[in-house]
Amino acid sequence: MLNNQYDVDIQGVSMSYGKSTVLDNIDLQIKQGELLTLLGPSGCGKSTTLNIIAGFLQPDQGELLIKGKKMNNVPSYKRDLGMVFQAYSLFPHMTVYDNLAFGLKLRKIDKKVIAEKIDRALGLVRMKGLEDRYPRELSGGQRQRVAIARALVVEPTLLLLDEPLSNLDAKLRVELRAEIKRMQKDVGVTTVFVTHDQDEALSMSDRIVVMNGGKIEQIGTPTEIYQKPATEFVYRFIGNSNCIEGTVASIENELFNIEINKGWKIQLPKESIIGQVQIGVNDVVRLYIRPENILIGNDAKDQSHEITHLAKIVQMNYLGAAWEIEVLVEGEYLLKITCPELNLSFAVGNEVNIGWSQSNMRMTK
Repeated sequence: MLNNQYDVDIQGVSMSYGKSTVLDNIDLQIKQGELLTLLGPSGCGKSTTLNIIAGFLQPDQGELLIKGKKMNNVPSYKRDLGMVFQAYSLFPHMTVYDNLAFGLKLRKIDKKVIAEKIDRALGLVRMKGLEDRYPRELSGGQRQRVAIARALVVEPTLLLLDEPLSNLDAKLRVELRAEIKRMQKDVGVTTVFVTHDQDEALSMSDRIVVMNGGKIEQIGTPTEIYQKPATEFVYRFIGNSNCIEGTVASIENELFNIEINKGWKIQLPKESIIGQVQIGVNDVVRLYIRPENILIGNDAKDQSHEITHLAKIVQMNYLGAAWEIEVLVEGEYLLKITCPELNLSFAVGNEVNIGWSQSNMRMTK
């Protein structure tokens, strides 16, 4: 029986195209009023999951419930959904007003009520005053706002967004994702958002579902996904990371003594292990540290940083809000460091101190 706090309940859903498994026995519950993001690389199953919720695809096995009602084989138009596509899908021969009115007219709603609903929807997307324009007279961002307003105006139980920002330029994407988050909270509609963009997922979501190869790798808040990844895939897919290989020389009191090479050893606690991996003596392990967790220069000499080393700067890239500095450690390990403030004495070829806390390092095999 569906818990009342969930608007969507996906139970043991699998789907294949021929011999290719697209979804492999996934379970997923979506809470009332939340913005949940399906995130993953191309072919991971996120769009297939969205299309099953929308009713465009039927699973080979498993059940889909919306508001406690089984939806297998129920057509899309009977599911009370609002859908926003990547390509806008506006009617080119209709004005903004008529695009929004289309779904309401099909529901035989009174003209006065239609006008009130459209006025509210255009207010939500900040498009008032443009009711008489045609899609060709709007910018890409404006067309996407109209598409969102058209989905919201029918007051759906669920709002489904299929990579709606991927056709927009970088600055507009940032602006519009903030608008979508604001609108979603104002309206309170349960929303499923599909993207392959980690920044979008982290900035917009109440929870994120990270998918890979038709399976769910992890479900959690943006903070949980970023800081406490359940698998190596999640760690590497979300954000940037540096990887160093080493061998476990010994384990004492749940502290792993790892030999990188003859001159470099690192000690990590059991809590550094990603997921449920079992690691023993003589195992080859991969150690991860994020670029923003590495300090450079005088800051690296802080006593709180258990891991320090001398490195050589080999490249410096200016990113606007920060610098990305590449350093070479022990003549063979290339690490990237994100540095918000740059000491002007730094230059390619300089030797510098780098350091980080072992609590920021992760380990797997």
